[in-house]
Amino acid sequence: MSLDALRDLIPAYGKDISLNLSSLANETVLNDQQKWGCFLASAHAIGVAPAVKLIEAQAATVLSPEAMNAAKAAAAIMGMNNIYYRSLHLMKNNEYTTLPAKLRMNVIANPGVEKLDFELWSTAVSAINGCGACLDAHEGELRKHGVPNVQVQAALRIGAVVHAASRIVASEAALAG
Repeated sequence: MSLDALRDLIPAYGKDISLNLSSLANETVLNDQQKWGCFLASAHAIGVAPAVKLIEAQAATVLSPEAMNAAKAAAAIMGMNNIYYRSLHLMKNNEYTTLPAKLRMNVIANPGVEKLDFELWSTAVSAINGCGACLDAHEGELRKHGVPNVQVQAALRIGAVVHAASRIVASEAALAG
């Protein structure tokens, strides 16, 4: 299992992260598409090559090509939106929030998978990228459609653990290189 290979890259000081990867892989509060889409979108949002490769290999055993593409699209579009909307949120001049964004975001309306799954993945990526405005927007969409808090929390937990695992792998690679 590719996730086991990722866990093998994590040294003893990251044991909690390794154990969390394992428990989240076995999480049942999300269906497989939701769960592995969160893993994949999170890995692509962080972009640490070994983590991306290993998580993508594991996700490919569960996700359709359309879902794989949509998870990557969630990472890509949130990579743009999280920076833009976080900036608007942080700036004191509120006039910027009244201006049209003039950024293409078509994939949000038609992601190629269940809209709620894409929203979960976007929530995980928005947490990684630290955009409170996007977190509120995506969580609000999920809540509006009756997605339970435990599912939103699971997406956030996956994002957090994939982030930590990726940072450990990157740090260890820096020491080895």
